[in-house]
Amino acid sequence: MVSTLAYDLMVAIVCSALFALIVFLVLVIIFKKRSVKFKPEENISISIRPCAYMYHLTDIDAATDGFNHRCVLGRGRLGTVYGAVLATGDAVIVKRIHPHLVLSNAGSSFSSVIRSLSLLAHPHVVPIVGYSEAPGERIIMMELMGMKSLDFHLHQNSEASTTLLDWGRRIRIAAGAARGLEYLHEGTAPSVVHGSIKPSNILIDLNLDARISDYGLSFLAPQDWGGLVGYLDPEYWIEKGGVCKASDVYAFGVVLLELLSGRSCDEGMIVQWALPLIKKSRVVEVLDPILVKPLDMKPLARLAKVASACVSNTRKNRPSIAQVATILNNLQL
Repeated sequence: MVSTLAYDLMVAIVCSALFALIVFLVLVIIFKKRSVKFKPEENISISIRPCAYMYHLTDIDAATDGFNHRCVLGRGRLGTVYGAVLATGDAVIVKRIHPHLVLSNAGSSFSSVIRSLSLLAHPHVVPIVGYSEAPGERIIMMELMGMKSLDFHLHQNSEASTTLLDWGRRIRIAAGAARGLEYLHEGTAPSVVHGSIKPSNILIDLNLDARISDYGLSFLAPQDWGGLVGYLDPEYWIEKGGVCKASDVYAFGVVLLELLSGRSCDEGMIVQWALPLIKKSRVVEVLDPILVKPLDMKPLARLAKVASACVSNTRKNRPSIAQVATILNNLQL
């Protein structure tokens, strides 16, 4: 009798344990499904970059030898760009914002915007590493790794156009720049509209990879069109729509036309010249005459069609930069 009771008790314990195990496994499965379905960080960029460091103006003054003209790398609509070496030995790009833009944005949250942008990290985006803010001064610091702009390589250094920028490298630069812009549009939260896509804001590093610079800085000069005529889409002028993702795609299409033809934007004349030829499948007439035509024209013909889609459609019908990047990633010579 006792043995029978013991046996029944043992069976009950085993059944209870099995039931508890089954309930536990069911709960684990439900939890996993819910965690996948409601994952809140799905579209949020997770960056391991530290926030930009705030430098004293005296540190930057010393690094640029008193903003010496011999350190000037270039001048643009937002400010003067210097090459500098910090006390740590790090080489950086120093962008000193024009005084009149500093005064017109006296109430803007410059430091918070730059700190936010400095968290972005992508192989095809130039990192922001520091900034400085003082009365009458706004300064942005970015990594410098021997980079020169696409504008320099394509339009200012004819020797580089033939030796460095062959067709294969031009396609690679186009694809890399597209991936960088795609990250700004789709890989960050909130998304970042560049507002000034053009060859001078696409830097080429020592590995000949493209890196997007000067992103998210349109707030410093919202009404300053200097250097942007031809890169801003028709809706910007006609509808006063401001810059947006679609306007970035238009500007990127203009850059693609420059890569294909070797010509400068010429305030939008490149679009008026190239589009009719591309639509009539006369892509050969668009190609840069200093380079030998490739045996396989399909990749360049496809690149030309992508450029056409970017600049000939309205904002509503324009492809997204993600679609453009997908196509360019699959092109190769």
